[in-house]
Amino acid sequence: MMGRVLWAPEVFNCSAPDTGNMEILAQFGTPAQQERWLRPLLEGRIRSGFSMTEPMTPGSDPTQLKTRAVRDGDAWVLDGRKWFTTGAMHASVLLVVAVSDPEAPRHRRVSLFLVPTDAPGVTILRSVPVLGHISSPGECEVEFKDVRVPAGDLLGAAGEGFAVAQARLGPGRIHHCMRAVGMADRAVEMMARRAATRTVVGGLLAEKQMIQDFIARSRIEVEAARLLVLHAAWTMDTAGKKEAWPAISMAKVLAAQTACRVLDRAIQVHGGLGVTDDVPLAAMWRYARILRLGDGADEVHKAKLAEHELRRWR
Repeated sequence: MMGRVLWAPEVFNCSAPDTGNMEILAQFGTPAQQERWLRPLLEGRIRSGFSMTEPMTPGSDPTQLKTRAVRDGDAWVLDGRKWFTTGAMHASVLLVVAVSDPEAPRHRRVSLFLVPTDAPGVTILRSVPVLGHISSPGECEVEFKDVRVPAGDLLGAAGEGFAVAQARLGPGRIHHCMRAVGMADRAVEMMARRAATRTVVGGLLAEKQMIQDFIARSRIEVEAARLLVLHAAWTMDTAGKKEAWPAISMAKVLAAQTACRVLDRAIQVHGGLGVTDDVPLAAMWRYARILRLGDGADEVHKAKLAEHELRRWR
């Protein structure tokens, strides 16, 4: 339901990246961290950001991060630059992934830090325009320069940043999938309503076989995506995140691609109106298109799924 209206997650305090940040604070945070950050997040009094992706490293491989965290007495000193830090424009705290031990094994190199946005050395450089649009929460580029982070603001143990980040990605992907299905579902309804009421040369749009194919194909795809997302969520609840990852990856790919296809058809049926801000289709398409990259690009998920499938036969 939340995906049907883009502002619904804001109203009900369940938008990304806050939901994922709340979950890992609840799972890994100390009592002091939970009191300082989790409680006001749950109460909707503050917002947060998640800061991992960097401009100069491939987002598909977080083991190549360049942002450094160096221990200095009772604190860590952070230096580096991030971007696509969702929500940073209005965040009170950023969850920052930084390399704390470059000599450690690949998945033990990074740690996760709780960094207040008003800490000295934290600079929000810009809100990065995405597909010609600057969102209110912001997809921000952030600079960290000699930022001192008390040792008590390390989330989880040193070297566990990758594991902590992965713990939020599984449920976070499910949330994105649910929103994508909601958007696609609404798009089908809007497409059908438009077709049933819009008269063109020769009659209603709904009487055109091509438009009927758009509507039928879209409903089939939405229901297939919905069931796969439900299956992924059920698997995560019953078997755990580790066992559920194939289902989550399949759902992530299918839900985002389905939303893009269905929204594109809905825009086409609405004609010029479809690309204006008078209807929400263009904004929803933009959101859905970003989902094919965020939290793992389609190609990354498909490569992992292929590897998983092939392992049975090698």
